[in-house]
Amino acid sequence: MASLEMADLLQLVIDEGASDLHLPVGSPPVLRLHGDMVPLDAELLTADDTERLMKSITSDQNQQALRENGGTDFGFAFGEQARFRVSIFRQKGSVGLVLRTIPNELMTLEEIGLPPATKDILFRPRGLVLVTGPTGCGKSTTLASMLDVINKERACHVITVEDPIEFYHDHKNCVITQREIGVDVPGFAEALRRALRQDPDVILVGEMRDLETIRAAVQAAETGHLVFGTLHTTGAAETVDRIIDAFPTDEQEQIRTQVAATVVAVISQVLLQRQDGPGRLAAFEIMISTPSIQALIRDNKSFRITSDIQTGAKYGMSTLDAHLISLYQEGRISYGDVITKCRDQQSVMQKIHNQ
Repeated sequence: MASLEMADLLQLVIDEGASDLHLPVGSPPVLRLHGDMVPLDAELLTADDTERLMKSITSDQNQQALRENGGTDFGFAFGEQARFRVSIFRQKGSVGLVLRTIPNELMTLEEIGLPPATKDILFRPRGLVLVTGPTGCGKSTTLASMLDVINKERACHVITVEDPIEFYHDHKNCVITQREIGVDVPGFAEALRRALRQDPDVILVGEMRDLETIRAAVQAAETGHLVFGTLHTTGAAETVDRIIDAFPTDEQEQIRTQVAATVVAVISQVLLQRQDGPGRLAAFEIMISTPSIQALIRDNKSFRITSDIQTGAKYGMSTLDAHLISLYQEGRISYGDVITKCRDQQSVMQKIHNQ
């Protein structure tokens, strides 16, 4: 059989609408299609196959990183059709690859399923907007769509710091500066410190993964910039706690006050299999900062934030559980997904059975 070519595999990913392509030794290529792993009807990949496929898309610099560190990540464009985020790693002595599709066409906020109130956040002059959730839940897509709204409807300077750059943004109404970790700048915290001297209005931090980056992001939000960041947390209360707990105990009182003053919104999301057709959709918990929520954060009572979200519909807030129930009632997701993804199973089951 003719050996598989990377271009043919990537074309198949695009044609099928798959989110990921896995190339492991000892298995045929596998697509992740609407959340399910689907092996291709092809021969098993050998170590030589994955090595050859890897070399066909990987720069000498990234191949050296693979040799030295056992892994490397980068993004690349597949013609005009799509970009891919690539993770290459060594396992059992051979090379494995996972490629994530990054569509060229950005979704609108409506298509993603975000309520209209979230658009108002994008016009705030300053503050911290956090998009959170587990890996692969669509955080990057949500942020890219938000930046696209800013790019079209505001006139400002946007700086993104990413590892690697996923969505490429053209200059529309804004000037967009995109910096890649390891290519343009050594690390997130360093990029944020530099960004403040580059006359930004909006800053996107790909990941707030360490104390230095979190500190720099909070300071940037405090000094009059709108800062977007991501965390691998679920829910607003846990997100606030994660930020504060990253700091040494003797600083936590002060950071609570800073976070209370700077957080504009926390959007937590999960990705679910659709029941009403092919594909996946997102469910959201949305917290919009109010004087009451600011007081809860300051007074170390973040566990009460959820009840403020439950009663904050007039501000555009909603809990994840409420959104899951409404998606289920509309016939868009399964009962099983509601129960596995919700926060309070007893209460959700009761509400569904009482309706």
